[in-house]
Amino acid sequence: MTEAAVPAADLYGATLRRRGALLLRDETGAARRLPLDAWLGAAGAVDERVLARARGPVLDVGCGPGRHVHALARRGVLAVGVDVSPVAVALARRRGATVLEASIFDRLPGAGGWRTALLLDGNVGIGGRHDALLRRLVALLGPGGVVLVELDPPGTGTVCGRVRLEDGHATSAWFAWARVGADAIAIPAGAAGLRVADRWRDDGRWFAALEAT
Repeated sequence: MTEAAVPAADLYGATLRRRGALLLRDETGAARRLPLDAWLGAAGAVDERVLARARGPVLDVGCGPGRHVHALARRGVLAVGVDVSPVAVALARRRGATVLEASIFDRLPGAGGWRTALLLDGNVGIGGRHDALLRRLVALLGPGGVVLVELDPPGTGTVCGRVRLEDGHATSAWFAWARVGADAIAIPAGAAGLRVADRWRDDGRWFAALEAT
């Protein structure tokens, strides 16, 4: 008998709580280990260099345990995180971060007034539709607002599909996720009303700054 899949949010939360190992597997069978230790720790040097570009107020989309919100607060930058995982939200609040337990597609405070939105740690994949996600952020940003987004390496293209989580004992239900390569971001950004103001690589990670037009 096949063991029933558990909700992805439940498996993610349980693994965060016990600091276990978690894989993200796509429909081709390819899997990668999620860096939960890094997410649970303090912002690293690459994170800090990205955050130096952020201007408050900042909305951290899919903030997880809140390392970016916490790091921005230490810089004196007003930042709020949003995440659907109750465990991640509790962990973020425990470290002093201001975080909302909600989806980015829910009604959120400050619409039209955010100066920066963060889509780091692969969170451009949220919802499985990078175009819809970017349009949502444009609606939340103020004039001249910027999205700081972490991307896949060039050559990835744009991929919209399904993934699941695995911890070695349990498997989550499939859920929609997207990936965008650094050389492919201009088209979905432009369709959402954003322009690529900058694109860079830092210690093997790829990023772009998308400015509202």
